[in-house]
Amino acid sequence: MAARWIATDFGSLDVLELEEYDAPDPGPGEVRITVRAAGMNPADHKHIARAGDRTQLPLPIGYEVSGVVEAIGPGTQLASGGGTVGDEVVAFRIRGGYASTVTVRAQDVFAKPAALDHPAAANLLLAACTAAEMLDVTSVRAGETVVLHGASGAVGVSVLQQAELIGARVVGTASPRNFEVVRRFGGEPVEYGDGLQERLRDLAPDGYAAALDTVGTDEAVDASLTLVADRGRIVTIAAGARAEPEGIHFIAGALPASTAFRDRARPRLLELAAAGRLVVPVERTFPLTAAVEALRLLQTGHPGGKLALLP
Repeated sequence: MAARWIATDFGSLDVLELEEYDAPDPGPGEVRITVRAAGMNPADHKHIARAGDRTQLPLPIGYEVSGVVEAIGPGTQLASGGGTVGDEVVAFRIRGGYASTVTVRAQDVFAKPAALDHPAAANLLLAACTAAEMLDVTSVRAGETVVLHGASGAVGVSVLQQAELIGARVVGTASPRNFEVVRRFGGEPVEYGDGLQERLRDLAPDGYAAALDTVGTDEAVDASLTLVADRGRIVTIAAGARAEPEGIHFIAGALPASTAFRDRARPRLLELAAAGRLVVPVERTFPLTAAVEALRLLQTGHPGGKLALLP
């Protein structure tokens, strides 16, 4: 039998349970995947932390995986075309990725970029799609200077790489211990904290065309509002409560516009990864049985890079 993590209720990580289950045989339009690595994202624990629709319980956890096709439904092709047993694949915007085997929609399954190993591939798409949408809604263009709050995090690192491909200059906030991460991916680091706005002005006397916020602090939002003239070019993924009152963009995977954009973005991002132009720093892997321990590290906000579960 397969194994998977489920949330038996909403609340703390104590509601998580590892259960044995039978992964269904794939029907038309479905694929069953032997999971080699499950990607881990803050959304995994945030989804169960707040009260939700109790009819969804027990709730399988995890949005993205990398693995091998175990079975494919009749008349079915992968989203990237073709597909046969034994193919290495990634799947994103699925339910229940914290598992040894999953059966998912074929429209969410793509050939794995050979340039990435399974832990990296399993962590590519959620962060990269989020980053791509942040750059899209703020219309970042070549030659512009933008400020990125939380530049050393998973979404921030993907923003840095994608902005460099566009030809934009990025000044990214981070703690000094993470400055080298920001520099590695083409950004110019600046320390957050008291005096942030002055430091940002010193680095870009002509101002910032756009601001991208991945942290959601008042400091980040206030700096963005002060330094960017056009509020239509400010986006946050973490300060939803301030977005509407301040007239700035808020994006999230559950919003219809975000869902549609991220679905469209997946093939292009996979092509970039296959060409070695998007990389995913993986800090640590855990056995599937240690998912709660890994989530506790993820909750600290300072894992140092992406985490992956290995069934």
